[in-house]
Amino acid sequence: MTELADPDVTIEVERAQLSLSTAAARNLATTTKSVPQMQGISSRWLLKMLPWIQTEGGVYRVNRRLSYAVGDGRVTFTNVGAEVRVIPEELCELPLLRGYTDHAVLAGLASRFEQREYEPGDVLVEAGQSADHVYLIAHGKVNKLGAGEYGDQTILGTLADGAYFGEQILAGSRGTWDFTVKAVTPVTVLTLAGEAIAQMNGHAESLRAHIAQILEGSGKPQDEHGEAAIELAAGHEGEADLPGTFVDYELAPREYELSVAQTVLRVHSRVADLYNKPMDQIEQQLRLTIQALRERQEDELINNREFGLLHNADLKQRIHTRTGPPTPDDMDELLATVWKDPGFFLANPRTIAAFGQECSRRGLYPSSVDMNGHQVPSWRGVPILPCNKIGVSATRTSSILLMRTGQEAQGVIGLHQTGLPDEYEPGLNVRFMGINEKAVISYLVSAYYSAAVLVPDALGVLENVEIGREG
Repeated sequence: MTELADPDVTIEVERAQLSLSTAAARNLATTTKSVPQMQGISSRWLLKMLPWIQTEGGVYRVNRRLSYAVGDGRVTFTNVGAEVRVIPEELCELPLLRGYTDHAVLAGLASRFEQREYEPGDVLVEAGQSADHVYLIAHGKVNKLGAGEYGDQTILGTLADGAYFGEQILAGSRGTWDFTVKAVTPVTVLTLAGEAIAQMNGHAESLRAHIAQILEGSGKPQDEHGEAAIELAAGHEGEADLPGTFVDYELAPREYELSVAQTVLRVHSRVADLYNKPMDQIEQQLRLTIQALRERQEDELINNREFGLLHNADLKQRIHTRTGPPTPDDMDELLATVWKDPGFFLANPRTIAAFGQECSRRGLYPSSVDMNGHQVPSWRGVPILPCNKIGVSATRTSSILLMRTGQEAQGVIGLHQTGLPDEYEPGLNVRFMGINEKAVISYLVSAYYSAAVLVPDALGVLENVEIGREG
């Protein structure tokens, strides 16, 4: 730019280019490229930490000792607006109604439940009062409170959606409550008076007979875990008569079939032929496709309704937080459910952050542990691993899993089969499907997997964990 004598007049004059511009030079340069990147790839800790068991024939059978479980499930409800009703067949989740099939009687029983609403702090039942109602918790959370060893009040347990208490009323038992139940959140419950069966007149005869049969069967010897007892003698002297025994097995053990995640990868032959350097196009397409399959595999291992860990945790192994957010007390309670050699916690990253915030409020700073070269947070020395496949609900609640792993430890195991035809990775194969008339090459990419919980106490879940509560 050149300035003339007149300061008010400025004229731009282009200077002659003295060297090659960078824009033109790029046409002759070789660029340095990255392989295709993918934001959806996560750490997939669950796939890394599970011991994978070879599953010949595609089926894994879990043999267990015989157990006398007579119903410990959760009850499901329907609602029309604010009116809540129990589904009649769901009453069979109550221990004394397990296996009862007369729909007409169940429907009559369900129609006799009355809806009640409670606010936080309200008492549903009080210790010492007459126990004459069955309570089904349709929504909300309550604490069972009782007297501690030294006279102070202690929390005996937490009940939430689908739980129940007072079911012994169905058998005609009368007495008083030996605990107090207090609402922690707004609670909707359905109650059934003890006289309800009598009000059904002659229609309840089959129900009474069923309950009597259940009570008779519950007298079979069993241990604290509900398994058929093994009779033993200890501490005796001399020539005492020793008990005879045998270990009974479940007659219909559960079998886990390998599940599959599949897709058809398509690559045009022109792309594979002409645009294959410096990177192999088919190899990069396969790499990203396999990453997506592995992500889906971990999601299924967590969320699948048949074998996913969130759905296969025993109901007795599912606990609730005391106040909502994940506190150190809640993590200790979860450790108590899987106390035999716990392996690791698994939680959504936002849940882990919420737990860290709760620790900070209390002035606690959990240590980190080394996991394959990564520093991860821990609690009581048990690592807390992130997993974005554990979802966060619209109301900002999630779950925390704790598990013991391995066959020898009777824990949680992953199932796969290796040695597949055209195997590309363990448990995953890539099969050439041909070239169609449009010159498109197709490959079938398949991953086979499942998971099994060998014994119930290998997996515990802390449910309805609140994230981001202001405190």
